[in-house]
Amino acid sequence: MKYNRNKLYCFSPPVMIATFIIEIGLAAYTLWRYRQNTLARLAVALLVCLSLFQLAEYMVCEGSLVGDLTWSHVGFAAITMLPPLGLHLIYVLGGATRKRLVYPAYLSAVAFVILFLGTAGALSGHECLGNYVIFQVSPGVGAWFSAYYYGWLLAGVGMAWYFVRQSKSPVVRRSLMAMTFGYAAFIIPTAAANMIDPDTIRGIPSIMCGFAVILAITLVAKVLPGMAKPRKS
Repeated sequence: MKYNRNKLYCFSPPVMIATFIIEIGLAAYTLWRYRQNTLARLAVALLVCLSLFQLAEYMVCEGSLVGDLTWSHVGFAAITMLPPLGLHLIYVLGGATRKRLVYPAYLSAVAFVILFLGTAGALSGHECLGNYVIFQVSPGVGAWFSAYYYGWLLAGVGMAWYFVRQSKSPVVRRSLMAMTFGYAAFIIPTAAANMIDPDTIRGIPSIMCGFAVILAITLVAKVLPGMAKPRKS
């Protein structure tokens, strides 16, 4: 640390696997604790996708029999599903019957998942820096993927605040505000890290999903209680 004062150490491989264990553990807890209605299933899917990306990062850095590039594709497919899952979950929390934004969000996600899993050139390589991972996305794909990702994340935040203002239930409002906090907890610190050290921009997916463990904890600790139905003891 004496000779690397400006380097982040919070996204190293040991932290990646620890984050994976936390997130997959939260998914298992949600399966055990709540009845599997739409809300609980969406929460589990979101947690599994978060944990799968952490596992993929760890495998990329530490090596596996499957191959680093294969894990890169799997990891990107997993995080591709996060924005529509989060948006859908917000609609369910808000009690909306018409989900106009959810369907195009899923359709665009499926298009990117097919691209990442079915096209070898979508990801041209990776670099594990020992702290975070740089995934080399093809130039023609990267800009569209960023627009897709941030566009649907911002749509999720916007819809959460819309439902907060529309709902008369204190429990619903608290859950939606907690979800908004969970979003902010990984978007804002990532942006701050990028401003402090512009070189980290290349590792946005890795850093953002590292901070997203806060979203995972918030989801289970603050969003689901009072909204999801517990299993009968």
